[in-house]
Amino acid sequence: MNNYETVFILTPVLSDAQVEEAVKKFEDLIKEKNCEIVAKENWGLKKLAYPIQNKRNGFYHLVEFKSDNNELVSQLEVAYKRDERVIRFLTVKLDKHGMDWAEKRRTKLKSNSNK
Repeated sequence: MNNYETVFILTPVLSDAQVEEAVKKFEDLIKEKNCEIVAKENWGLKKLAYPIQNKRNGFYHLVEFKSDNNELVSQLEVAYKRDERVIRFLTVKLDKHGMDWAEKRRTKLKSNSNK
């Protein structure tokens, strides 16, 4: 089973309900392909390093998942391209070092949220 991490940026003009709907759409696409979502992170509204489509901010979301379906990444990226709410995205396959780093990040987030 392969481990993947996908980050996508949604346009800042969306309401909270529209952001949740967009995130749920991509999570459902991952789940319907019989993949396991390992972790989800909402990084919130952040300033972009450079303007994209004349926008200076965006809603960042990260989803980490496991999949045996080799075509899922291409299907997910096609869904990102077709959705006008997505202004940027990146999906990567995690190697053992990437998985270790992701686990440390999740552990650190859990310990910070418990304080």
